[in-house]
Amino acid sequence: MNKTHIYCVPGLSASSKIFEHLKLPESEFEIHHIEWLIPESINETMEHYAKRMCESITEKNMVLIGVSFGGIMVQEMNKFVHPKKIILISSVKNTSELPKRLRLAKLSKVYKLFPAKNLTSIENFISYAFGNMTKKRIEQYKIYLSVRNELYLRWSMYNVLHWKQKETLPNLIHIHGTSDHIFPIKYIKNCIEVKNGAHVMILAKAKKISAIIVDALRKG
Repeated sequence: MNKTHIYCVPGLSASSKIFEHLKLPESEFEIHHIEWLIPESINETMEHYAKRMCESITEKNMVLIGVSFGGIMVQEMNKFVHPKKIILISSVKNTSELPKRLRLAKLSKVYKLFPAKNLTSIENFISYAFGNMTKKRIEQYKIYLSVRNELYLRWSMYNVLHWKQKETLPNLIHIHGTSDHIFPIKYIKNCIEVKNGAHVMILAKAKKISAIIVDALRKG
């Protein structure tokens, strides 16, 4: 039996460790992890960056999985590798699913005030991205949020806000939590809902997400 090769891209600033609890039958699926690259410059286009990310992909007819900003990135990578399926987790399919506060951040250009230099401290980054959290929870997230490069953080924030995709790709499966406060469910259409799933449900709801992925891919 030929295995389905799955390439996974983590969320903003995260390493592939966020996928460590994802469990798929090894007889059917082989998981590969793609780590974030440092942008060549602040002006590197999303398309050029996505093409560089695709250099890690060696298998054809693969599946791409992206979490949060990684979900946006795999949709850009779709232009170069033509996966048979794209699976988004805690992400958005097009610009209409971005929450109003992010659209306003783009229009007001408040993102230019993004304190990336200070956010190279992981505690500051977690506080900025996810709001107030306990020290215990911060210690847990430190394991996963390891990409602290200032250029990468500024580049990523700009490209989240300036993503241009208007249409939803046809070969896409979207898994989204009902308690996601980064990309609220009220803006999301046509997704598989995970009850009480937060933005980082890839950690807390990995068993449920694994089952959804297996079921969706077996159905083709």
